Amino acid sequence: MWSSDLTRCKHEKKALHRLSRPKTTYNGPKRGIALMLDRGTFVAIFALLVGAPPAAAQSAYVRVSQVGYEAGRPPFRAYLMSTAAETGATFTVLAAGGQTVFASSIGALLGVWSNSATLTYSVCALDFTVPAGDGYTIAVAGPVPAVSPAFPVEDPATLYSGLLLNTKFFYETERDGPNYIPNALRTAPGHLNDASATVFQTPPLDSNDSITTTGTPLTPTGAVIDASGGWWDAGDYMKYVETTSYTVTLQEIGIRDFPDQMGVHAPLHPPAPPNSISYAGNASGAPASANFRTEAGFGVEFLMKMWDDGTKTLYYQVGNSQDWDNFPGLLSDYDIWRLPQADDDYQGCPIAAHFICHRPVFIAGPAGSPISPNLAGRLAAAFAVGYQLNRTGHPDFANRCLKDAEDIFALADTSYADPAASVGSGTCSSGCLLTIVPFDGYPETVWDDDMELGATELYLALQSAGGNLPPGLPVSNSMTYLTQAAQFAANYITKIYDAGYADTLNLYDVSGLAHFELFRALGIAGNPPGLAANLPGIRQALLQQIDDAISNAGNDAWGFGDAWNSDTTSHGAGISVMASEAYYLTGSSEYDIYSRRWLANILGANPWGSSFIVGDGSTTFPNCIQHQVANLAGALDGTSGGVPVLWGAASEGPAYAATAGIVPGMILCPANGVDTFCIFNGDDGPYNPSQRAVYRDNMQSYSTTEPAIDLTSTSFLMWSWRMAGRPEPLSNPGARSSTPSDRSLLR
Repeated sequence: MWSSDLTRCKHEKKALHRLSRPKTTYNGPKRGIALMLDRGTFVAIFALLVGAPPAAAQSAYVRVSQVGYEAGRPPFRAYLMSTAAETGATFTVLAAGGQTVFASSIGALLGVWSNSATLTYSVCALDFTVPAGDGYTIAVAGPVPAVSPAFPVEDPATLYSGLLLNTKFFYETERDGPNYIPNALRTAPGHLNDASATVFQTPPLDSNDSITTTGTPLTPTGAVIDASGGWWDAGDYMKYVETTSYTVTLQEIGIRDFPDQMGVHAPLHPPAPPNSISYAGNASGAPASANFRTEAGFGVEFLMKMWDDGTKTLYYQVGNSQDWDNFPGLLSDYDIWRLPQADDDYQGCPIAAHFICHRPVFIAGPAGSPISPNLAGRLAAAFAVGYQLNRTGHPDFANRCLKDAEDIFALADTSYADPAASVGSGTCSSGCLLTIVPFDGYPETVWDDDMELGATELYLALQSAGGNLPPGLPVSNSMTYLTQAAQFAANYITKIYDAGYADTLNLYDVSGLAHFELFRALGIAGNPPGLAANLPGIRQALLQQIDDAISNAGNDAWGFGDAWNSDTTSHGAGISVMASEAYYLTGSSEYDIYSRRWLANILGANPWGSSFIVGDGSTTFPNCIQHQVANLAGALDGTSGGVPVLWGAASEGPAYAATAGIVPGMILCPANGVDTFCIFNGDDGPYNPSQRAVYRDNMQSYSTTEPAIDLTSTSFLMWSWRMAGRPEPLSNPGARSSTPSDRSLLR
């Protein structure tokens, strides 16, 4: 069995396509850096995905949550994954000292995971109960024995506080501009030239996503702006309002709702997560706590630079990732592999590197023009929550946030179809939302959810002021926004959810957060009559979405509530958050159980036995991520040994396919090209290649290993919900933020 399947695994080939590539089998968002064979020329190649035999020809594996289980909330679930029938098998849970603390027969067959038509795994439940402690392992005795990685059982704060600090380390490392934070991976600021950036019109693209301009590479508008700061979007150095607005909003809501975890009351110097391989808190330049206030403020400052409220002009992207048809000698961001500080004077700034040294900014439209509703809704939400957090301590800053939020929301273009149009490549001629260049890099189509979130946060902002509003606001009646929020929610329910276009909480669909926020807002308002959506209706809409995920889990051997092959990490954390919301709304323990199990699914309790968040796990997490700083300045084996990793970075996780290709300067990882996870790729149930999920820990595979700011955003809310159990009341947002240390601006 192993010989034939490993041969197939070793010779499985995937075509390489750069980000602006022709159509490919990979159906997820298109980010990442691909192959450059010679100056300015990218080509499609085939990359050999090398397989490796399992250790000692093992064909049974125990999968656990490598970050651990929450003490006092049994039963805990692990999984036995075996190619053999495990009839009569038993398992024991061993304490760190080797003594047996639990023993039982293996549980029911949960389903089958199919790697191929000839290689399948039976998946059985291993449910157990043990007291708090660290260093537990599970040993299976039977036809094919197996032993799990080590794992702890502790209270949520012990398990997750350090992981939340890891997450903050990721965002601090992603900082661009002069206000970077020196740490174990960063030694210099990047892209200081962005402080004086030329603005250009959005360039036209062909079907290969290449720029088709003639005469001049890009068309300037005549404006120059300060576009410094902000976070890099992913493993590249691009900066987008699309993802930054989403990230900032989730960070601010986390700060407001979980002040003991993400706000001023976050504990200083939390200890390393139990049984962890390494920890950001022990690295140089590490954050002292998981207080995200300054980090969210850093994001807000960048968004304020992207929005000129005086002229009502939105700029939506900094940097260019696409090549030119008619200017083949010009470099784009994806053509080179380097540390960020190299760009301001890249190779002396020859003509070829002009747009590397002097990065373009793209304008959304003429001054005062309508704004794509996905961006308008999320930007309004980001600024409105900024007001809520700073209203009492820093009224001038807060008032600017609120004015920006209202002005942007008023310009939202709500004439788009529900859902909006989409294209697989090239310029969208009409009907597509504005995301990035190219559109298919972030092919968002749903927008009612963003507008619902923006309107809800504007309602909460005005409501929190208690009538003490700044002068000159276009809207001062909070009910105006609550009415609109209810309407957008109703539109989403009928045109998106009922029509089968809904998703769980992630960048492309924030309804799982927007509905929860609207539910709380309607409660504050006393569930007023006459709105398009009411308190019971919104509650039911949110619960129906999470019930759908539970139904999906019931048909999956691993109990996962979403697909295994599309932004798995982000979706897994998102449904864990939504299940926590449902538990808060209902008190039903079923939702709490699924919140914990879905967290476990992305942290080791999965077919590959790996955590998909860098640095989070006792044995296996992504070692070889497609991230320039991590690749050039960090450890490539995950064990650190004094060399840092990009702690807290949520990778894409399993996808439809693994990508491959190199750019000069990349440090190949793994150096030998071995794909240790190939034999675990597959799908739930009978083998179905069209549903296959692939995970490859290789820095060439951006589809599985590239981290991003939006992918990581659901994880900090997941950790916070698990520790706090419930959000702070909304009656007076930020009321607990009264200590002197909290008197600093969000920024």
